[in-house]
Parts: sequence; C-alpha cells; structure tokens
Amino acid sequence: MSPAPSPTPPTDLQLVRRLIGLAWRYRLRCVQVLLLQCVLLTLGLAGLSLTGHGIDYIKHVMEKRADSSAPEPQIHLPLLPELHPDWSPFAVVAGFAGAILLFALTRAVLNYSYSIAINRLVQRHLVVDLRGELYAKLQRLSFRFFDANTTGSIITRVTGDVQQMRMFLDQVLIQSFIMVVSLTVYLIYMVSLSPGLTLACLATTPLLAIASVVFSRWIQPRYAANRRLVDGVVQHFTESIQGVQVVKAFGREDEDRAAFAARNDEVLRQQQGIFWRVSTFSPSIGLLTRVNLLVLLAYGGWLVIEGRLPLGAGLIVFAGLLEQFSGQVNQLATIVNSVQQSLVASRRVFEILDAPVEVTDAPFAVPCPALRGEVTFEKVSFAYGDPAAGAPFVLHDIDLHVPAGACVAILGATGAGKSALMSLVPRFFDPQKGRVLIDGENVRRYKVEDLRRRIGIVFQESFLFSNTIAANLAFGHPAATREQIERAARIAQAHDFIMALPKGYDTVLGEGGNTLSGGQRQRLALARALIHEPSILLLDDPTAAIDSRTEHEIFAALESAIKDRTTFIVAHRVSTLRRADFILVIENGRIVQRGTHAELLRSPGAYRRVAALQLVDSRELEDPEGPAA
Repeated sequence: MSPAPSPTPPTDLQLVRRLIGLAWRYRLRCVQVLLLQCVLLTLGLAGLSLTGHGIDYIKHVMEKRADSSAPEPQIHLPLLPELHPDWSPFAVVAGFAGAILLFALTRAVLNYSYSIAINRLVQRHLVVDLRGELYAKLQRLSFRFFDANTTGSIITRVTGDVQQMRMFLDQVLIQSFIMVVSLTVYLIYMVSLSPGLTLACLATTPLLAIASVVFSRWIQPRYAANRRLVDGVVQHFTESIQGVQVVKAFGREDEDRAAFAARNDEVLRQQQGIFWRVSTFSPSIGLLTRVNLLVLLAYGGWLVIEGRLPLGAGLIVFAGLLEQFSGQVNQLATIVNSVQQSLVASRRVFEILDAPVEVTDAPFAVPCPALRGEVTFEKVSFAYGDPAAGAPFVLHDIDLHVPAGACVAILGATGAGKSALMSLVPRFFDPQKGRVLIDGENVRRYKVEDLRRRIGIVFQESFLFSNTIAANLAFGHPAATREQIERAARIAQAHDFIMALPKGYDTVLGEGGNTLSGGQRQRLALARALIHEPSILLLDDPTAAIDSRTEHEIFAALESAIKDRTTFIVAHRVSTLRRADFILVIENGRIVQRGTHAELLRSPGAYRRVAALQLVDSRELEDPEGPAA
C-alpha cells in the first residue's frame, strides 16, 4: 500500500502548483533575494557599459593624437558626471577604472549577502519547516502507514527528498525568475545596439527549448528509479544495524557486506547513467550558445569595420551581453535537471503529507475525564484496510463487556485478532462497524490524546529511548516526581536492578535499551505504563521475554495495581492466563470461548488443548479447582 492512497497520481503541473504554494509561504524572503539579484544585474550592466565606453574613449584619444583634427570624444554616461574638457586622458581612464572597481566591490559584497540570504531561506526556513511538518504528520499517522512503508523509505523522504525539494525554490523558481529578467534586459540592450546582430546571434535559441523538453521527458523516470534504489540501500543498512546480532550469530558478515555492496553498486550504475546524460546535455547547450560567438565575430566585426557599430560601447559591450546571455541560457540545463529532481522528491514527500489521518478528534470531542474503566464492545468488526476494496475483516461482530476493575486475558493463535481487539480501546484504529464504549461513552467522544493518557500500554516489544532511565519511565508523564518514578519501578520489580546500575535512575540507556536484558526492558515498560496511574491497562503479551521466576515476581507485585484497574492481557502462558478474572479465546477474529480458567478447563476446546501442553500436573485438567490451580 502506498503512503498516501490516491485514485490518480498528481500530474507534474499539480506538483508544480503545490511547490509554488510552498514557496509562497516565504514570499517576503524570496522578494529580498530577487531584489538583490536585480541590483547585481544592474551593477553588472553598468560595469560592462563603463568598460565599453572606456575603450571607446581610449580609441578616440589615440585617434586624436594621430589626427589633431579628429573630434573630441563625446561620452554621456547616465548617473555619472560629464567628462570635464580640462581633465587629462589619464584622469579620465583612471575615473573609468575607479568606477568599474567600485561596482565590482559592491557586487562582491552583494553576492555575499545573496549567498547568506538564499542559504537562510532554503536551509533555515524551508528545509527545517518542511521536515518539522513531515515529522508532525508522521506522529499522527496510524500504525497501518508504518506497516505499509519501510523505515528506509520514510527516512530518505524526510532527509534526502526534502533536500531535493528545496532545489525547486532556489534552483528553479528563483533562478528561473533571474534568468527571465536577465535575458529580457540583455535582449533589450542588445536590440538597442543592433537589431540585426541580435537576431543573427540568437538564431539557435529555439533549438535549446526543444533539447530541454526532450531531456526533461527522459530524465524524470530515471530520478524516480534512483530514489527507489536509495530507499533500498537505506533500508538494508537500517536492518543490518538493527539485526547485527543475528548477522554475527550466523556468521553472515561477508554475505551481508556483499549484499550491501550490490545494492550500492546498483545505485552507482543508475546514477552514472543519469550523470552521463546530464553531462552530455549541459555541454550540448553550451556548444549551441558558443556558435553565437562565431556569428558575433563575423557579422559584428563587419559592422564595426563599416562604421555601423562602435567598437567599445557597441561590439565589446555586445560581446559581454552575449556572453552573459549565453551563461543564463546555459542555466536552462541546470534548471531542467533541478525541476525533474524536485518533482520526483516532492511526489514522495507529498504522499506523506497527503496520507489520510485515520483517527482524528471528532468535532464534538471533549477532554477525557477520569475513567472508571468499564469497557464494552458492541457488534465490532474491524479490517486493517478498506473492506469495500477487498480488505478482509480481522474482527467479526465482537460483543464484549468488561466491568470496571476486571482483568481479562486474551488467548489466540498469531493473526487471530488479539492485538487488533486491544488496539481499538485507545483508538489506534477505529472499527468499520460497531462501537467501543468506556464507562458507557463512545471512545470517539473523547479527544484522542486525552484518552490515551488515561490508558497504560505495554507492547510485546518494549522500545526504550536513548535517554536516562528516569526520562524513559516518565515519558508518558513528564511532570512525574522522582518519588512517583521510583514507586512505579518498585511495582514493576525494576527498582533493585536500576539501583545496581552505575548511575541508578540517571543511567543513560543505549539505543533501544540494548544494554539491558529483555526482562529488564519489559519491567521498565511496565513501570512506564503505570506511572501516570491509568484506569485501563493493556498488556500485549508482556511476559513473553521474561523467565518464569521474573514473571511470578512481576505479577505478584502488580496484583495490587491491577485490582483497581481494568486490565487486558494478551498471553499464551497458562500461568498468566489463570490470573485473569475471565479469559477470551479468539479464533479467526471471533470469540469462540470465554470464561474463567477453571470453566474453560472443563470445556473441550482450544483453551483446554493449550493448557494440556503446559500444565505440569495433569490432574488439574480433571480437577480445575484442586490444589494445582
């Protein structure tokens, strides 16, 4: 399933419109950057014009010396003072040189300011804001999204693809504006000097547009394939790091390195194909623009010889303008390349931003008050996808009433629907049919965040953050005091091993808590679930990674806590199941048995078969109420 299911993928035009809308958020900073470029353009033209007029002045002075009857040079420069007749040629030339140097220094300062401004725009604002927006959206998406998308794909979208998207702002929008303005100014200036020479020199321009369209259509699918290959590399790397113990345990280091190298080489080969085409396209554009210089030397030189065009303010300035014009046209190759990269990246990023948030607060939602913990399922059916699209139901017509303070255990094979049943209580998902009630109120009546804070959850795999133990225990209750933290740890039988660590509760855990044993991690997870005094406890097979002795210690310690809380326990051990007030046996999404441990042992069925495999004393099967129970 794709990150953001959509009837039809967005077209390139739709993506461009969204990217322009994204850039519109930063319009004031964009205007600042563009104004700097306009000033730089003006200074560049002024410096070029001064150079041309300076050459003409020198030419006239030389002609005057060769022929005293030659007229005095008449040079009128906008925004600059008239040349005084008493000034020496050296003073005039020095004045030209000083003005050109001043313009050059000013351009250097403004270019520095431009670099700072564009970097602040795209990195400090666009990239940071977009990554924050993506992260916030990921926090709101359901588990279904993360089950359907690999970790590597998500990581590359939030990191690499966001960087590719910013290219649309600084290397497409801004550069396109600069290119259009520059080409327009250069074109007007060149036409004012010589319309015929301008037409002759720019005759190859239509070929550039055709080449750009062809290149654009070829390159986009290649960039899309490249992002998918990079996803694979990141995913393989992530899994190898997470599964390093398995790799080493089976002595598969060489094979794992070879597999990673193969993926890496595949990316390299594909990128080389792209780079080869890009490297061919850019010089081809440059070659077409260089042809213009041949026309300039031939036709422009003839115009100068015929006296139809001045050398400095005419041919030399025109040559400079044509060089700048060609440089801007050469930017077309970069812009086309950047457009395709940013479109591919934006499609992947917008898939996350557009992914539907399946569980949201209803318009009438209210803060969740303190709960008694009575839980009711009324004709609940649930599927992980859209049943209308063929997704199978994993729960069918569940009717269940759990009194406040009761402990219910759930037994069933893998895929039977145990975790799905519990996930409906805190609204990790919403059922397609029926409703879930707490204290007689539909769970949709409450704000999702408030509801979940009233529920303590321990997953089968206990994830811990790379932080102190105290911070991990207080994750769901950041305002918890050290006394509350230690109390929860004592209940979960975790206090003793915590105090045995070098820094006690201030010990910083490794990634995922991998410096602790499975049982220790699970006890910390139990303490974390209890710290905010939840009304309802959801324990998804919490004793799976715990030995029998530790299991006994934990449940002995939890008896007082469970007594006043509604507790759901997914379990497979009879030693855990028998502690519950009643037990549910689920098969294929349906409750096929319910009752106490003793009642279910008397009835033929799945529970009795499981118990027969685990009970040491087989006499308990015949006398469930006997001493063994």
